[in-house]
Amino acid sequence: MIQPAKPDLVTVNVDGKDIAVPKGTNVIEAARLVGVDIPHYCYHPKLSVVGNCRMCLIEMGMPAVDPATKAPVMDPATGKQKINWIPRPQIGCATNASPGLHIRTQTPQIKDCREGVMEFLLINHPLDCPICDQAGECKLQEQSTGYGRGYSRFIENKNVKPKRTQLGPRVTLDDERCILCSRCIRFSKEIAKDDVLGFIDRGSYSTLTCYPGKKLENNYSLNTVDICPVGALTSTDFRFKMRVWFLKQTNSIDTESSVGANTVVWSREGVIYRITPRRNDEVNDTWMADSGRLLYKEVKAPTRLTTTESLDTLVAAAEKVLKSAPGAVAVVGSGRSTVEEQFLTRRLADALKAPVSLVARTGEGDGILVSADRNPNVRGALVTGLVCALPSARLDDLARAIDAGQIKAVVSVGEDLVAAGLTAAQLAKVSIVYLGTQTNATSVAARVVLPTLTVFEKSGTFVNQQFRLQKVAKAVPGVAGAFDDLVVLARLVTAAGGPAVNPELHSLWSLLTAEVRALSTVTYRTLPETGLLLDSTPWQGLPFVEGETLHYKPAKAEALKS
Repeated sequence: MIQPAKPDLVTVNVDGKDIAVPKGTNVIEAARLVGVDIPHYCYHPKLSVVGNCRMCLIEMGMPAVDPATKAPVMDPATGKQKINWIPRPQIGCATNASPGLHIRTQTPQIKDCREGVMEFLLINHPLDCPICDQAGECKLQEQSTGYGRGYSRFIENKNVKPKRTQLGPRVTLDDERCILCSRCIRFSKEIAKDDVLGFIDRGSYSTLTCYPGKKLENNYSLNTVDICPVGALTSTDFRFKMRVWFLKQTNSIDTESSVGANTVVWSREGVIYRITPRRNDEVNDTWMADSGRLLYKEVKAPTRLTTTESLDTLVAAAEKVLKSAPGAVAVVGSGRSTVEEQFLTRRLADALKAPVSLVARTGEGDGILVSADRNPNVRGALVTGLVCALPSARLDDLARAIDAGQIKAVVSVGEDLVAAGLTAAQLAKVSIVYLGTQTNATSVAARVVLPTLTVFEKSGTFVNQQFRLQKVAKAVPGVAGAFDDLVVLARLVTAAGGPAVNPELHSLWSLLTAEVRALSTVTYRTLPETGLLLDSTPWQGLPFVEGETLHYKPAKAEALKS
């Protein structure tokens, strides 16, 4: 028995099943709620409706009423209100839920229409599925199985169109596969705000291209590859690298800025092949920046730090450094560390009775998914109590303390002190213990170097600029000669005279919930994949970056279109 509709809901009927949905819900989305798939190509929930492909045809009807009295017209055979069905099929993508709407998706007429549409789409489409990069995630391939006739009535030769066309530095076009859905055109215009793509010529000779003198080179160009329903647009970086059905998918986030766009890391046998966006309507809709897709290359970068020394040996060396400068040690934490790592960094600073600095990273925000705050977890440092104030881009206070002889040793957690404003002469005055993944001026000058893991080689959490706590999961094993950050930090805490800490993630969360007020009601196991908003009241109004608001929600389609 259907429950009474709420005030903001309307009841629609999909293939004989009543369902209550918000008024104005697209019919394709409404049908999905009752397990009915309406095939489509041009429709995308975050883009405008154009009705190009006609694959989503449905039969539509409304309850009959007397034109004069507006009284319901009853069907004597069933005793229910009669439904007036529109004679011709309608496109589902341009139909929104309204009270009493009835749709049918499986009638002989609709099946015949879809088979006809599919036949037209395949007239000039090349039969190259075995060598197509989109194989395994191609919507044309999937729908042809359900709606293809298995034969074609056309005997003409297929039109030949351009292949391997470079639309930009990261996107390659195979125009023979394009079905003219225009998703890429609408994305570029409506979301990326870079109106660079369009169709030229007519009919079956229509071709996708860039406007004269322009290229598809904005920082969101690879989203067109994600939303292309066929193999027309491909990633130049991923092209012909690996079949998608061999790849393992791991949920993560984009750590290039404080937006925290949700992502999927695709890997096989310890090697990452690509990163794609993961839908989270509260953070990034279904998009991500191109720059965030390249972060995985740091895993195998030539500058990657590794060691042949054992962790015991390195921790013992670090312990000597820390004990050689009692009361004169400083800790430089990182806004790129996970919440759990920042918690242990705070424990380390407490054990050493050391001042803590945090390095700010800023750049120009693009108003979409790359924020001006280029650290992914400054909010996490505030939540965990690692710092009580916003970070500075330069370590001027630390530099003055070194020059004054007040600081003799520095523990740097992933931060290049030279990039943060210290000079080579100042580095020479102190003994440095460096934890990090890449070679830099600080690692070269350090007395002890502890190679650690990239974000793709570990699990943990970050707090984005909305104060949304989000998880990252380990996608690939850590490289040989690098150590888990939590294990290293826990060992350093003990070496500094602090209490022993179990660095296992779930055990560490028992301490986090007990000691960090903002996390007192949170558990790692039950943290949703879409994240959890924390109470940001203590930090309301803080200008984290000049001109950047606290609860910045860049990816909401309504905001982008306004």
